[in-house]
Amino acid sequence: MNLYHCYIDLHHEAKALAFSSAVDQWMSYLKERKVIKGWRLLRRKLNLASDSCRDFLLEIEFENMTQLDQAFRVLGEKDEEIEKLYANVSALVARSDFGLYRPFPDPERAERMALI
Repeated sequence: MNLYHCYIDLHHEAKALAFSSAVDQWMSYLKERKVIKGWRLLRRKLNLASDSCRDFLLEIEFENMTQLDQAFRVLGEKDEEIEKLYANVSALVARSDFGLYRPFPDPERAERMALI
């Protein structure tokens, strides 16, 4: 499994519940297309975080790198529905950072280490 993390701050005038709803619609669409395994949206609690932490964390799960590639291909399609869903989220976002993570040690690495 691979985890794509999106660290997000909203525009000051953006409503958190509107953002949550837009993310839900977008991620549900991607899940229906079977290009993501799952997702979760988290919000910082009690403002307990360092200055580098964003207000929201969107975590998207992929089975493997092939599925991630398929997701990017879907997002690159010239399709009104995709463009609308993306725009509904993007319009609310002021700042974002991204990262791709994997469990560690991953099964492949653990298996190789067992052979040594």
